[in-house]
Amino acid sequence: MNPILVSVLSMGLLALAFAAILAVVNRKLAVQEDPRVEAVLEALPGANCGACGFASCRDMAERIVKGDAEPGACPVGGTESARRIAEILGLGEVEVVEKVAVVHCGATSEQKVKVAEYRGVKTCSAANLLGGEYACRYGCLGYGDCVRACGFGAIYMADGRPKVDVERCTGCGKCVQACPRGIITLEPYDRKRGETIFVACNNPDRAPAVRRVCEVGCIGCRMCARTSDNGAFYMDGNLAKVDYGKVYESGNWDEVVEKCPRKIIRMERAA
Repeated sequence: MNPILVSVLSMGLLALAFAAILAVVNRKLAVQEDPRVEAVLEALPGANCGACGFASCRDMAERIVKGDAEPGACPVGGTESARRIAEILGLGEVEVVEKVAVVHCGATSEQKVKVAEYRGVKTCSAANLLGGEYACRYGCLGYGDCVRACGFGAIYMADGRPKVDVERCTGCGKCVQACPRGIITLEPYDRKRGETIFVACNNPDRAPAVRRVCEVGCIGCRMCARTSDNGAFYMDGNLAKVDYGKVYESGNWDEVVEKCPRKIIRMERAA
């Protein structure tokens, strides 16, 4: 017989034998995945944004099934996703506190005192290293790092300041991480009410210092704290803040907004 043909046949038989052995070993040693993992994965939005702290949606689905993560661990999925996952796992009713991004700087470019001409890389992270263009050390730098970080189109720039579309915001927290000055926070949001309220200032200085750097910064007048009907607004030193554990039970938001002399108590409403 032709030696070349013998070699080809031998190699083919060996390949078949090895393939059969591998198939048997694969069946014997295969790790069976819990079918609930796929079901949980389908209940997640599949954004793979990393806001949950896990490597991917599949990684989080596996952790949830193992009990290493809560059904509501996905900030993007919200209450609906958490309820579906709880049903898959045979758990009881799950309630998730939804959150949206809140920007604690409401000054436009014209309302902030400019002290320099920044000509470096047009990003907030780069400008912050040199202090930026504006006198206020606590306000928005205006270069939109938060906008670029958002994967859902929920933040946009208007008059040199970031604005949040509360309907699109998923509370993933990417914008919070992107802001070098920490002026963005995630706060509880009542979607049934369809609006949120916040203090659009982050400057803790006394009134004279605030007035020197911004036309609309909080001057610590305490008007919001005195006007609120349930103590939802309070003073943290010289800066007004919102108690989100109380504010959605308050019934006089419009009055608080109207009486603020600097107009930095703002509301964001769903369109």
